[in-house]
Amino acid sequence: MQFNLTGIEGRVVPFRLLEDIMAKVGFIRGGAWDYERVTYDFKFEKKQTGDVYYLRVPGVAVKGEIEGSNCIVKLGVPYLGHHYYPHGVEYDEVFPDDIVETSEERLKVLKETLEEIKDYVPET
Repeated sequence: MQFNLTGIEGRVVPFRLLEDIMAKVGFIRGGAWDYERVTYDFKFEKKQTGDVYYLRVPGVAVKGEIEGSNCIVKLGVPYLGHHYYPHGVEYDEVFPDDIVETSEERLKVLKETLEEIKDYVPET
């Protein structure tokens, strides 16, 4: 499930600043990153059922390399997935209303936090 028109997609942020913002809002940079791409996760665990969901915010380096001191990241469209052990994460299904609502709330907080900074315009 994608969350379109959140105001997050397309934001361009220095990597080091993005790391701080994402941690502040509760997202972690998982192991799914390389020198060009990065994904930040907000994990949901339903203790009653054992279900695990991930709200993910992807990004791509538009300058430098991920983890580099001069790296600039452009954020993509956030999406929601349901983890099925041991097979992986499914993104194309109907999600529980409480998970969707909490995801929307988290994305709103992230958008507001990103709005506190000015967009970085890469040098041309």
